[in-house]
Amino acid sequence: MLALRVQRALNLLSEGARQARRGLRLTPLGPVARHLTMTQLRALMGVDRFGSYGAAAREAGVSQPTLHHAVRELEGVIGAPLLVRDGRGVRPTQAATRLLRPARLAIAELQSALDELAALQVTGAGRLVIGAMPLARAALLPATLARFSRTSAAARIRVIDGPYAELLGGLLNGEIDCLIGALRDPLPSPDIVQAPLFVDRLHVVARIDHPLGDTPEPADLARYPWVMSSPGAPLFARWRGMFETAGLQAPNVAVECGSVMAIRGLLLEGDWLTVLSEDQFRLEERSGLLRRIGPAIENSERAIGLTTRANWRPTALQEAFLETLRAQVAETRHRQIQ
Repeated sequence: MLALRVQRALNLLSEGARQARRGLRLTPLGPVARHLTMTQLRALMGVDRFGSYGAAAREAGVSQPTLHHAVRELEGVIGAPLLVRDGRGVRPTQAATRLLRPARLAIAELQSALDELAALQVTGAGRLVIGAMPLARAALLPATLARFSRTSAAARIRVIDGPYAELLGGLLNGEIDCLIGALRDPLPSPDIVQAPLFVDRLHVVARIDHPLGDTPEPADLARYPWVMSSPGAPLFARWRGMFETAGLQAPNVAVECGSVMAIRGLLLEGDWLTVLSEDQFRLEERSGLLRRIGPAIENSERAIGLTTRANWRPTALQEAFLETLRAQVAETRHRQIQ
């Protein structure tokens, strides 16, 4: 079990070293991965993260000369400069950038090895880091986590939310295990795999006593203030298309907000409108606080699912979570049909 993960980590480091040297047109080295140390890799990653030796040294609890020495040793092994001065700080060279992602993925593999060994002693032990997009945070993920925790009480689970680009970067670097939310088309990276779970539809949503009727025209919708997610989000494009299909220009967005909780709170404070999926406002709708305005937005179907790294090998605990997620989706959709 350990040997498999270690070999995957060594393969990643070897490929990272090859890519770092190939970018400088240097000749390939031998089994360079076996000459790297965790101290060297963590030193490079720390300075890359904080942009200075001083901040990275304070975070790691070591002296700046120690960090300098570790990076210089790593440069000697790779045979290329990895950090250069940039004003008062430092930044990674192209060679370092090519090495950093494989190094982070290698460390993720070693962490998975430790998790798998821990699970041999304590059932359900291990870690799981989930990147949650807005729809997943509203209903699907909480229900899945509650269900999963009943059988995996020893698991250490961390949920990270944020803009899609940040979550995707964390996934590709091995800091996040999987993303749950709206799938992207086209695929933003060849290094990821997307798997649909269900198809979602979007609705115009307002407070329960909003003056708009149940079947307003697009021109009526344009007269009210809107709170929407950022223009780069797929949801925003579908909202804009709702007006363009009717031959209208989309109204200005009064408030740009990516927090579903903040959006729902704002809707209750006035005649605001927004676009949400059914899962994102189902609780408030059942409580008589919010309501949908008209039918689902035409051509607003979007695939909701899982995004993982193409070469990801989940631990038994992580695989169990994915199975729980799929079961939760199946049961939720079954109840909705009934």
